[in-house]
Amino acid sequence: MPQITTGNPTSISLSLKNDDYTVLVGADLLKDTPSLIEAHTGIRSKAVAVVTDSTVGPLYAETLLTSLKGAGYEPVLITVPAGEASKSMEQVTEICREMLRAGLDRKSFLIALGGGVIGDLAGFAAAIFQRGIPCVQIPTTIVSQVDSSVGGKTGVNTPEGKNLIGAFHQPQLVIADVETLSTLPDREFNEGFAEIIKHAGIRDESLLTLVEQRDTIKENLIELVSRNVVIKAAVVEEDERETSGTRALLNFGHTIGHGIESAGGYGRFLHGEAISLGLVAAIRLSVAKSTLSEAEGERLIQSLKTYELPTVLESDLEEEAILNAMQRDKKFEAGQIRFVLLDKLGNAFVSSDVTTDEIKAAIRDLRG
Repeated sequence: MPQITTGNPTSISLSLKNDDYTVLVGADLLKDTPSLIEAHTGIRSKAVAVVTDSTVGPLYAETLLTSLKGAGYEPVLITVPAGEASKSMEQVTEICREMLRAGLDRKSFLIALGGGVIGDLAGFAAAIFQRGIPCVQIPTTIVSQVDSSVGGKTGVNTPEGKNLIGAFHQPQLVIADVETLSTLPDREFNEGFAEIIKHAGIRDESLLTLVEQRDTIKENLIELVSRNVVIKAAVVEEDERETSGTRALLNFGHTIGHGIESAGGYGRFLHGEAISLGLVAAIRLSVAKSTLSEAEGERLIQSLKTYELPTVLESDLEEEAILNAMQRDKKFEAGQIRFVLLDKLGNAFVSSDVTTDEIKAAIRDLRG
């Protein structure tokens, strides 16, 4: 199990087969990045690429660059356009070329400053630049702080599907500064709760009690993020590279959710919005196919509604497009669907007993 030390920051330590690293969760951490890197990693190079996007960069890059320069680092800022469309091989190539033009080499390291798109994109660039350099993740959204920055999955999208090209590349350190969440628009803040509600569903029913306190949730962000990181870290420790099946439980709601996200064209749905719809479908299938009670399922769906996440699919998104996107997803093996269901709140399992016809019915049911 991950080792947890409370405080500011709260420290959560992961111990993997070949990598040990720490996730720090606290307030006002960005300015202390150099000292945190020095205290929690073996990185000694002063040459660093800071990869961010056109939304996050103007808000937080200056604070980070000033702290790095003050500690003797030589940062190179690389800014990509904000949005899911930047998760492409073309953008990875451009990041790597900018690093080369700036004189960075295999002894340098990379800092990913941004949400899930930047974490995946920059993490993948770090995995392949000079055959791999260290990466520090500084996630700035709910989704990335509670989920995508932890676990080492990096990658990009293709027209055929989401995250189909990538690599496992564990970060050396994750710095989750909850102050960066204060500038999120409501829609981006709310979308992260799809992943939080997923975690509650698969591992920790008691987390829902915190989630349901909508009026005070922003006062409890350190606890909220920390509890989710512990859940994600525990699953990653059990099954780092998704070989035993445990890590597949994190895909609850993602089989149909990723299909919706892909079929809608990247940009129509935020990631958490598509996953919310996938969660509703998976919850209803869990009630129909397993032992999840209707009351438990409705509690999860109501939590999604509390954060203004979609629970009804718009009629213009074609069922066939969603199914085609799903069949290219990594959650299919030799054409066999691996679908995550709940048997009760806090306990999930992978089923091979969900048929294509049942998935089609679940998508139709999403239309209300």
